[in-house]
Amino acid sequence: MSVWDDLVGQDQVVDQLVAAARAARAVVAGETPVTGATGMTHAWLFTGPPGSGRSTAARAFAASLQCTAPDADLGGVPGCGFCDGCHTALIGSHADVQTVRTDGLSIGVKETRELVRNASMSPAGRRWQVIILEDADRLTEGAANVLLKAIEEPAPRTVWLLCAPSVEDALPTIRSRCRLLVLRTPSVGAVADVLMRRDGIDVQVAQFAARAAHGHIGRARRLAQDEAARARRAEVLRLPLVVGDLGACLAGAQALVDVAAAEAKQVAEEVDVQETEELRAALGAAAGVGGRMPRGTAGAMKELEDRQKRRATRIQRDSLDLALVDIAGFYRDVLAVQFGAGADLANEDLRTGVERLAQQSTPEATLRRIEAVLSCRDAIERNVAPLLAVEAMTVALRAG
Repeated sequence: MSVWDDLVGQDQVVDQLVAAARAARAVVAGETPVTGATGMTHAWLFTGPPGSGRSTAARAFAASLQCTAPDADLGGVPGCGFCDGCHTALIGSHADVQTVRTDGLSIGVKETRELVRNASMSPAGRRWQVIILEDADRLTEGAANVLLKAIEEPAPRTVWLLCAPSVEDALPTIRSRCRLLVLRTPSVGAVADVLMRRDGIDVQVAQFAARAAHGHIGRARRLAQDEAARARRAEVLRLPLVVGDLGACLAGAQALVDVAAAEAKQVAEEVDVQETEELRAALGAAAGVGGRMPRGTAGAMKELEDRQKRRATRIQRDSLDLALVDIAGFYRDVLAVQFGAGADLANEDLRTGVERLAQQSTPEATLRRIEAVLSCRDAIERNVAPLLAVEAMTVALRAG
């Protein structure tokens, strides 16, 4: 399976990356480098909505730059997916491919300086050193300025692959030095096809998950495979139908925050336990769960705990944001019914509730409700306490 097979509905982006990978092979071979839109460059900015595959595209490109398949030298497509270069790049063990994703809410100066230091070194192999920064939009201002220096004066054979939701999320000085690639949300049909073909999901479940996830491939897969995730989504989408009075608004807000917290706790615990045990073993803890730790290791354990707390905060906010996106999608369906658009509903399984709400309100009220949801997302992004932001939103939803 080629490294490009995971990029769903992104044919134009794949064509550009394949052309650049071929140009990169020519550079390695000592041939005259290709210039222009099909040539290789040292910095790339992958943008697109959540679920479009920004990180997947960056990893696939990194693998294609390390591909050692002989066919690629004979005109084949770089990125076979089977050679040692492709395999190690995709699983994260390649010596010249570093992937950076933050556990916290931001990436600071210290972490960025370490990246820049690594970028100044020559690749261990004879190809390219690739640094994938999955959360470029989370760089602090100071960190972005540190990164800018490295991109302005790139080291030979070093490639930066930055990922962000939109071009506006990167500093103008950074994005002006990067080649921009814009990914789009895959179609429902394309996502459903991937779920059926690669994961063996039943056709009806695959179509439901693809619609409900709004084209987000990762979430569609989780909805299709995890019954608890489907139950949490159903609980979230009850909110627009129960905000009949002030008490219901406050109770609904609390329930929404609790659902996000429960999902975040489940995700975090799966990682935290393994991380803690691995660090304890590395530090020489006594055998058995909770075994005695050697002297001088308390600081390392405390640092891990702090990092896990920051990650838990981020996961909870991301879970809540995803719930708000679901609610906005519900009102989008309401608006479509009110205008008689005839388009497929993202929440086809909730059509009865959508049509009831459409009859009870006006398009103007629905638009105001969508604006309330978007304002809630902005407030949480600005570090407003989640419960306060959601309570304000539910009151606005009731008012219409």
